[in-house]
Amino acid sequence: MQLTGLHLLLTYQCNFECDHCFVWGGPRQTGVFTLDQVEEVLRQARGLGTVEWLYFEGGEPFLYYGTLLAAARMAAGAGFQVGVVSNGYWAISERDALEYLRPFAGLVGDLSISSDLYHYDERLSQQARDAGAAAAALGIPTGFIEVAPPDAANATPAEGQLPEGSSSVMYRGRAAATLADQAVLRPWDAFTGCPHEDLREPGRVHLDPLGNLHICQGISIGNLFRTPLREICSTYDPETHPIAGPLLAGGPAELARRYEVPLRAGYADACHLCYEARHALRTRFPDVLGPDQMYGGPEVPLQADEVFGATSSQVADIHSEPSACSEES
Repeated sequence: MQLTGLHLLLTYQCNFECDHCFVWGGPRQTGVFTLDQVEEVLRQARGLGTVEWLYFEGGEPFLYYGTLLAAARMAAGAGFQVGVVSNGYWAISERDALEYLRPFAGLVGDLSISSDLYHYDERLSQQARDAGAAAAALGIPTGFIEVAPPDAANATPAEGQLPEGSSSVMYRGRAAATLADQAVLRPWDAFTGCPHEDLREPGRVHLDPLGNLHICQGISIGNLFRTPLREICSTYDPETHPIAGPLLAGGPAELARRYEVPLRAGYADACHLCYEARHALRTRFPDVLGPDQMYGGPEVPLQADEVFGATSSQVADIHSEPSACSEES
């Protein structure tokens, strides 16, 4: 595995608690990088020799402004290109945004601002506009991240149209618990591939404050604070990984089938089935499917509405019976 990008979840904490959040970000979340830990990550990333970009995200990284700024300086000083992902809450005016961003001028090569109806009451918020204007004045390249609500895609299922510049919800993390019931559902066995992540050669991975290295949020391939990054990359075998292996063999459907995971009548997308299957398998693979922060904490259950608690093989048997109901999307 040859990494070119390393995305540090500087903190799981966030001032928002958005329904679509992959990592269950929120005010009550715990886990923050220290500068000593960032320094160790940078040392290992530099030693790897292939990493080009270091991103700082969360959660909301600007909640720990001093740590974020020092980490960005350290990363740029080590020769990495630096990116930051933020919801822009700090841009209470263009003038204020200028003061927040001025120290990052010359350090940050990509500032991504999340702005949509999950964060604010308009698609492109005033905060995002002010942050963008301030970044432009300082010469910081900026882009905007917008996720459309489920009904935007459901309104035109044949065309699959979304508002220009937006992307669709991926039903993992909190979205699986809060938004899936608003989507058009499809049978579990329709999801035979992973449409979003290259699990064989990911290129970029996420690193959380606990040291977990995620090929997709909630799927760990090792802990950088216990095993050197170089060793994790050199020994990663996607085919034998207990979660990546089944996903590569046949997507979330194969993951559910192989481990006989309890199923529901339908799923919003591949991420939805994958997330719920992983949630059900956490006690079986605790070192791979974690930490609690990625799954909403130990107290967050799966949604109800399982198909009689049936496993994939049992559901297949049910569907094979002449009297079985036909599948519905």
